[in-house]
Amino acid sequence: MPGPGPHMLYAMGSGMALTTLTDGRFSPHHTLFYSINAFFGPDIGSFSDWLSSVLGFPASSLPDAIHHPVFYILILGLPLCLFYSWLSSFLLHKGLLDSVCGVSLNRRQCLLLISAGSFSHFFLDHLFEENGHSSTYTWILSTGWWENRAPINPDAVFVVGFLCACLIGGFVYINRVKSGKSISKQWFQSVKLMVVVATLYSMWCASQIYWASPRRPAVGEEADFGVLVFLVFYFFLPHYLCIKSMQPKDSETKHLPL
Repeated sequence: MPGPGPHMLYAMGSGMALTTLTDGRFSPHHTLFYSINAFFGPDIGSFSDWLSSVLGFPASSLPDAIHHPVFYILILGLPLCLFYSWLSSFLLHKGLLDSVCGVSLNRRQCLLLISAGSFSHFFLDHLFEENGHSSTYTWILSTGWWENRAPINPDAVFVVGFLCACLIGGFVYINRVKSGKSISKQWFQSVKLMVVVATLYSMWCASQIYWASPRRPAVGEEADFGVLVFLVFYFFLPHYLCIKSMQPKDSETKHLPL
């Protein structure tokens, strides 16, 4: 599976991009804690398991439970968000790490970053561990059609073509010249459009894979359903959590209460 380098570089690169795009509302504090949790977060379980074996302690099932995108948050989310919130304030007061806005992270922001780091960790793990035979990656591929050459079904062509046309046409309509809408409203409506089309697209794929009898190729031989589900949980969700953790636009140069 990926080691410290890929996990840290992926998360830190994403964090630095958000810092640039948000004029510092996603501060170096955000990037640091997001990067730490994207690497060392869920791997605390694996590391503690190794340490226990070296020190001669009996094996435990807890390390395996921690190395999980959701259980890591449920088990360690609360104590870690308390610790990171204190650490953010400490680093800022001591002048060790700038926050740009001049405010430290509160507990809610730290919990969001812990969650984002956990899901980002498994974005790489699911793709590049177990010699490409991880259960998640195997499931993604299972939503494709690999028995033989996939037949081209006219209804699949119509449904997929219609949804893609709605996505492109709707996006152009929402962002048309002189629409009279603010950028934030256009962005929000564009996101809603994407969510609706993605949901309908996924429902179509699922209906052909799990409900049709006999099973039919949803989009030729492509594993679109598995890919969409994977991207939602391990790519879009962590970046959404990072965005939700940003400092508000009206942040003042003062420390938030812990």
